Amino acid sequence: MKKSFLILAFTLILATLFGQSYKGSYAASQHDILNEKYCSGLFKSADGNIIDVLNETSAATYLNILDWLQGRVAGLQIYKTRTGVSIPYIRGSQARIFVDEMSMDPGFLTMLPVADIAMVKVIKAPFAGSFGNASAVAIYTIQPEEEDEEH
Repeated sequence: MKKSFLILAFTLILATLFGQSYKGSYAASQHDILNEKYCSGLFKSADGNIIDVLNETSAATYLNILDWLQGRVAGLQIYKTRTGVSIPYIRGSQARIFVDEMSMDPGFLTMLPVADIAMVKVIKAPFAGSFGNASAVAIYTIQPEEEDEEH
């Protein structure tokens, strides 16, 4: 009886360990694929949270991608100015916004349709690509070859 219990316990432990490592490696490989496809230079090497917006159906209901990101990334807070512009803050400091790796004013995102966004990479650590080594929110739009596949 004890022997069968030990075998069952050992089997459950192994199944749990291998099941978690498989899921983790899948998620990492999906993020690696997105990072490789969209990012370049400093953006590719920087660690960050990668969100596949293209495959998130709930994102299209928002007018501003920052509003959709609120509550989805730990440490990211979105504040609104008096004029209604969303400003990202990561761990209490204003984050820089990059669209297709070009620095943009937060007001630009009010004109960028969420349906045109493929991926967002939130870089929480000081990012060498931004002025003053601030954290960054890198937004990548859908590439022309992806638009052809959708139609």
